[in-house]
Amino acid sequence: MEKIFFIIGAVSAAISVALGAFGAHGLRERLTPQLLEIFETGVRYEIYHAFAILFVAFALTRWQSNLIPLAGWAFVLGTLIFSGSLYLLALTDTRWLGAITPLGGVAFIAGWILLVVGVWQSK
Repeated sequence: MEKIFFIIGAVSAAISVALGAFGAHGLRERLTPQLLEIFETGVRYEIYHAFAILFVAFALTRWQSNLIPLAGWAFVLGTLIFSGSLYLLALTDTRWLGAITPLGGVAFIAGWILLVVGVWQSK
């Protein structure tokens, strides 16, 4: 399981760097400043949680708890919903996507709580 989370985290980090560069160089002239800021927020939260997923991979080698993998999947889900909805919103200017973004934020928060509790109660 730790190998899966390590790969997911590393791929997510690579994607966020690539999208960050794309935003800085390819979208600056195409998007309004507000939409570019939205895109950059998606990139920022993706890189934060790519590192969180990598940390889950490490945590799985150190502590035993069924909650730690759940934390990893919550981070993956949060990235897909939060960052994904912001990328789509910025690129398509489809405003209703902003209504689902907070669900990704809830997944991020749940992931952090699951990680804390999982490590705390680990054997």
